[in-house]
Amino acid sequence: MKILFAQIKAFVVSRYFLKQVGLVVLFYLVIVFVMMIYLRISTHHGERIEVPNLIGKSSEQGKLLLEDLGLEYQIIDSVYDPSKVPGTIVSQSPGATSRSLLFVKSGRTISLQVSKSSELREMPDLINRQIRFAERSLKQRGFLISIRYKPTNEANGSVLDVLFKGRSIMKGKMIPVGSTITLIVGENDQGEPVAIPNLFGMQYSDAKSILDTLGVPVAFLCSDCLTSEDTLASKVIIQSPEFVEGQTVPKSTPFTIHLKKDFNGYIENENQ
Repeated sequence: MKILFAQIKAFVVSRYFLKQVGLVVLFYLVIVFVMMIYLRISTHHGERIEVPNLIGKSSEQGKLLLEDLGLEYQIIDSVYDPSKVPGTIVSQSPGATSRSLLFVKSGRTISLQVSKSSELREMPDLINRQIRFAERSLKQRGFLISIRYKPTNEANGSVLDVLFKGRSIMKGKMIPVGSTITLIVGENDQGEPVAIPNLFGMQYSDAKSILDTLGVPVAFLCSDCLTSEDTLASKVIIQSPEFVEGQTVPKSTPFTIHLKKDFNGYIENENQ
């Protein structure tokens, strides 16, 4: 037993053993030192960046300011405010250091809220609803209303379709406040007779306004209109039914209106 303890003691105090222990200690010291350096760099220890006040600036200006400071940005929401230019920053998080006394480190994300000029409202369920209910629901939400009638054997006075910019929309669709919503309303009788208006030479918008007021179904055709601007600038050259002084037609009678952007050229060709 004494011999065993003597051998262990001799090994512990030997140069080889002490060298191995020293290497192990040195290895752990190096690991600790490297980790301290890494954490100092990765966490930007001691770095203090002042958050600028971005309220009232455009989102583009805010982006440039934050990028120059090494900060990130994120637009998390938009708030309806017609008094401000769209894209104006209305709130930020974290707030400006001058108010919050809070400093941040590079790479920090600043959350922004910006203004928008149009508010969106949800389209209600109007299909098969009576026209008065549909009109009331749309007006309460701030929408403008256009009504077109469509002959049908049933569902008299009920909404058959809802259009926005000429396309059918379903309930739940978010639409800008102030937009014009067209209601296609069923009519199972011929309706009261309406006088045929003389639309020749009228601009598209004036002719459309008159026909919408009459509540008759209408289709506009334009052979040389390529854009919406062309359509707005076009004028009526042919209408069906044709205008006859004092002539009336049932309210359900469909009107077909032919437009021409080059109205003056059309007149010259007709006169030749």
